[in-house]
Amino acid sequence: MTSGRAVYGVPTTLPITEDAPANPINPYGITKLFFEKVLQAYSVAHDLRFVALRYFNAAGAHASGQIGEVHQPETHLIPLMMKAALGVTPPLQIFGDTLPTADGTCVRDYVHVSDLGDAHVRALEYLEHCGASISLNLGTGRGISIKELMRALEQLTGSDVPHIYAPPRTGDPPSLFADSTKARNVLSWTPTRALDEILLSAWNWQKKIEASGYEL
Repeated sequence: MTSGRAVYGVPTTLPITEDAPANPINPYGITKLFFEKVLQAYSVAHDLRFVALRYFNAAGAHASGQIGEVHQPETHLIPLMMKAALGVTPPLQIFGDTLPTADGTCVRDYVHVSDLGDAHVRALEYLEHCGASISLNLGTGRGISIKELMRALEQLTGSDVPHIYAPPRTGDPPSLFADSTKARNVLSWTPTRALDEILLSAWNWQKKIEASGYEL
């Protein structure tokens, strides 16, 4: 099952382990936790074993340049940042610059989609070998702020990211990043793609999409 970091709500300690209280503060996190609980009930009642993979921030595109994310409307930070840098949308809107983080902007844990795909394969193999039901964090363990992300993109591409600041959004925790030790121990999984690879793969995909005029 694809679950997510939102099940934790606002964490009391960082990095977040699977033992942290599950206390979601928005509808997305509530629905993810609900389905985890449904699977737990079926696991007890019907011996239906499962792995709930709690993604942190899925990002990037396939190395082939043939698969990436396209949303309408777009809500994900990295594509929005790139659209602003390419000049196809208004300046990026950053929600909050006085949050309780090192530079005042939200901190998140960005993990490449191909690393997440690898985790799914390993989870299936784990279940095939009679592994018990379990929930696992999938992240890099490194928290990156929006300002840091923006600077990294600008350095990689040579393109400025026009941006403005807006008030923080309700239900948006200031900082979220994972402790994925359990996934490493249970699935022998470790993310192998660094932030530069995430951004470059997403940048190449975004440029391709904008050049093609693709619309949903």
